[in-house]
Amino acid sequence: MNPFKLMRAHFVFILFAGILFSSCSKENEEFQTEALSEYLPTQPGKYISYRVDSTVFINFGANIVIRSYQEKHQVDALLTDNLGRPAYRVFRYLRDDGGSGPWQPAGSYFVTPVNNTVELVENNLRFLKMAAPIKEGNNWKGNRFLPADPYGSFYEFSNDDAMVDWDYIYTDNGKSVTLGGKTYANTITVEQIKDSTNIPVINVGAYGFINYSTSTYAKGIGLIYEEVRMWEYQPPSTPRPGYRGFGLKRSIIDHN
Repeated sequence: MNPFKLMRAHFVFILFAGILFSSCSKENEEFQTEALSEYLPTQPGKYISYRVDSTVFINFGANIVIRSYQEKHQVDALLTDNLGRPAYRVFRYLRDDGGSGPWQPAGSYFVTPVNNTVELVENNLRFLKMAAPIKEGNNWKGNRFLPADPYGSFYEFSNDDAMVDWDYIYTDNGKSVTLGGKTYANTITVEQIKDSTNIPVINVGAYGFINYSTSTYAKGIGLIYEEVRMWEYQPPSTPRPGYRGFGLKRSIIDHN
C-alpha cells in the first residue's frame, strides 16, 4: 500500500477518534452536572429560616433605616400554579429579630421545576432562579418573563426598567461559605446584576442609583444567602428629591 495513503488514513482515524472522544467528553461532562433539585430542595415540610436586614427609606426619602427580623420559608405541598403546571407552594413567616415571638404568616410563592430551570412566581412576577447545567460561567436571562417596570406598583423609581436584560451567571462553584458561625460546603452563587452610578459615595447634587443582586445556594439545603439592592437617589433640584427603592440581606439561621 502506498505509504502516503496509509499515513493519510491513519491521520483521518486519529482525527475522527479525537472528535469522537471530545464529543463523548462533553456529553459526559453535561451528564455528570448536578441536578437543580440538589440546590433547591422542594420536599414538603422542608424549611429554612433567615435573618433579614431590610433597607427602607422614610420621611419622603430623606432618611435610610435598616430594619431586622427573622423569616422562615417552608415548603407546603405540590399543587398547580397559575399556568396549570405542577408547582410547590412555599409559605413565608416572620417574627422579631430576637426570635422570641411566634411566627406570623406573611404570604406565599410557588417554586416550579420545569424544562431544566427552576422558576419562582410571587405577586405574579416570574423569575428563572436556576438553570441547567450547574456550571461556572453558565448564564441565562433569569428575568425574561418580567413585565416592563415590574416594581412600579411598589416603588417610584426607574431602576427596574431593564430587568429583563439582566444576565444571571454561576460563579464560585464548589466554594465553602461561612454564615453565622456555620460553614456550608459545596455552594454555588448566582450573580444577577452589579451596576451603579454615583454610589457608594453620593454627590448630593447628582442622580445616583444601584442595582445589585446575588444569591448563594448550598447543596442539599437551598438558598443560604441573598442580597438585593435596588434604589435610586434624586438630587434636591428634582421634583421628588431623596432616596426611593429597597434593599435586603437574607442570611441563613437554621434549616431541616
